[in-house]
Amino acid sequence: MPESTLFIIAAVAVIVASVCVVGAVGFRLSRPYRELGTDVEHATYTALHTAALAGAHLRNGLEPAGALKASGHLRSLLNCAAFAMTDESRLLAFDGAGSATDDQARGKVMELAAKTLSSGRTQVGKLDAPTRQALGLREAEAALKHVVISPIQVDSRVLGCVAAFTGHASAGLVRATNEVAGWVAAQVQLAELGTSRTLLMEAEVRALRAQISPHFIYNSLNAIASFITTDPDRARGLVVEFADFTRYSFRRHGDFTTLAEELRCIDRYLLLERARFGDRLQVSLLIAPEVLGTVIPFLSLQPLVENAVRHGLEAKEGIGHVRIAAHDRGAYAEVIIEDDGGGMEPEHLRSVLAGHQDGDHVGLRNVDSRLRQVYGDDHGLVIETAPGAGTLITVRVPKSQPEHDT
Repeated sequence: MPESTLFIIAAVAVIVASVCVVGAVGFRLSRPYRELGTDVEHATYTALHTAALAGAHLRNGLEPAGALKASGHLRSLLNCAAFAMTDESRLLAFDGAGSATDDQARGKVMELAAKTLSSGRTQVGKLDAPTRQALGLREAEAALKHVVISPIQVDSRVLGCVAAFTGHASAGLVRATNEVAGWVAAQVQLAELGTSRTLLMEAEVRALRAQISPHFIYNSLNAIASFITTDPDRARGLVVEFADFTRYSFRRHGDFTTLAEELRCIDRYLLLERARFGDRLQVSLLIAPEVLGTVIPFLSLQPLVENAVRHGLEAKEGIGHVRIAAHDRGAYAEVIIEDDGGGMEPEHLRSVLAGHQDGDHVGLRNVDSRLRQVYGDDHGLVIETAPGAGTLITVRVPKSQPEHDT
């Protein structure tokens, strides 16, 4: 075979191979797009993604900064020329054609929204010349003549409304605007739930502080007073410990602390209780150093130790033992608080944790409730007890909690 023929064959082979490589690369690059599926699936993905982007800005409810950022995404979702969002009394955001930056424009939008806000019903209105002028709509936007306004309604409360400005108020746009208003209402409801949970946690911390106040403070001051004449130096030391304990317990900042800080508070508490009980109170500690930095809810362990002392020693003759241990369990820190006191009936304990019983064990219920609120129902207190068998309480919290500040 002539050399020129071999050269031509080789060149053709190289070209074919190159085409194959380019084709394979193109196929791979096109796969992510093709794997999204049909046009309907693409549209569904786009709508859900847009809603997720808007939802991130409504986490604090109906407030201007978040509403303004969300409005651009919601306008895209409705494919309308302009979009507005209000609360009960003011315009929060306006996005798209025209603008509503001055008092006159904002007033015109609120006039449009007034009937929806008062009735809680969706309204379709026309934009008259004064409204169009106030919104700064140009001649090129002459076809923009209608507005669909839907209420943001939670239960029976109308908290605001959304408005879609369009050239033609079709039935489809009315339904879509209603759905967007309902979605915004759901985001507001979630924000209110988050606020309620925060307020509940703060109320429970105040309840724990109130529980510490009358019982422990009275007994501690009596113990300190008993040493003023017999051992002044110890009395002065106890006053310092008492001040440090109350400063920590009644601090006004932060819902979370570290395990190390909570253990320091517990150490001061036990020092003051030893001033009352002397050698009758025996305490053992076993703390793994690697869990000391774990973030925990503020005052989540001290009430458990106080419960162990009060019910493990006060109602018992002779020596009472309290054991405190903290272990590293991989992704979790596990804290155990155990006493050898009188224990309690399991049925009574269940009633206390369910909130059906008030009294001496309210601290257990408050701590259990807060742990469940923060970490979920799987992280409530695990309590083993029986009459005459003492009480063992186990607490498990995640070691990694970047969302919680101390």
